[in-house]
Amino acid sequence: MTDYAKLIDAETWAFIERTNSYYPPDTIDYTIEQQRGIYDRMCREFFAGYPEGVKAEDRTVVAPSHEIPVRIYRASADPKAVVVYYHGGGFILGGLDSHDDVCAELCARTGYEVVSVDYRLAPEHLHPAAFDDALAAFEWVTKTYPQPILLCGDSAGGNLAAAVSHATRGHERRPVGQVLIYPGLGGDQSKGSYVTHAEAPMLTMRDMAFYKDIRTGGADVSGDVTYMPLADADFSNLPPTVIVTAECDPLSSDGQAYTARVIAAGGKAFSHEEPGLVHGYLRARHTVGRARASFTRIVDAVAALGKGEWGY
Repeated sequence: MTDYAKLIDAETWAFIERTNSYYPPDTIDYTIEQQRGIYDRMCREFFAGYPEGVKAEDRTVVAPSHEIPVRIYRASADPKAVVVYYHGGGFILGGLDSHDDVCAELCARTGYEVVSVDYRLAPEHLHPAAFDDALAAFEWVTKTYPQPILLCGDSAGGNLAAAVSHATRGHERRPVGQVLIYPGLGGDQSKGSYVTHAEAPMLTMRDMAFYKDIRTGGADVSGDVTYMPLADADFSNLPPTVIVTAECDPLSSDGQAYTARVIAAGGKAFSHEEPGLVHGYLRARHTVGRARASFTRIVDAVAALGKGEWGY
């Protein structure tokens, strides 16, 4: 058994306990509607507000069969790049409000415009609905903005960002970079962090099995790159990639595996595992020193890739 008492510091334990007070570990045993209510309340409790000077506007992207809500954050009259952000939530939770302050802070600290995407959720909309919306939103951004476009996302959103990167390699306006935050990319669950951190605080293998079945409706998606980017046989021509993972997280090995595949194919990729942090630590960025430092690392990566810089 992994000794989390040694790996995780007091600040992070306080964050875990606060999170569990709003979103108990057994939440996956509730109905989807109840889970969403619990999650939304937790997000409201952690909401940190907007930095001064950030303004947000809600719009819709028109897809063939429906409209995709997006929220656009601006802090500059002349943004040098645009970030497309895909939120986490296991493909069943979250939306424009769940990561509202994260996107606002990313906008303020980079000066870039941020477009947050409210993709369709399971189980009402099974895979590949979320991916289809993620791709449609990217296409809309390419037609709307002349600036360089980056992809960014956390957890499930990191999966979507990577899947869009793989799908748009031949695009005239392909992404100039991607920053993935503790993403689930479809790695080998028989080894690495999947085994070492199977019972980690905040995310367990039991949780992951639940999210997988909900997203797919039980369908066999093995080999589907839009579901698990690590299933791709070709990792060439991907955008420069920065992945930031949490040590105490079953998904951490995915970041290392993905980075190795990109580098082996001749691309640029860098992964950093945050010691002692847990899945979902973005919400701890104002209360936990390690999370605060990690968010700065993420902001710096987004800022650099938007300028076409690679310092890794």
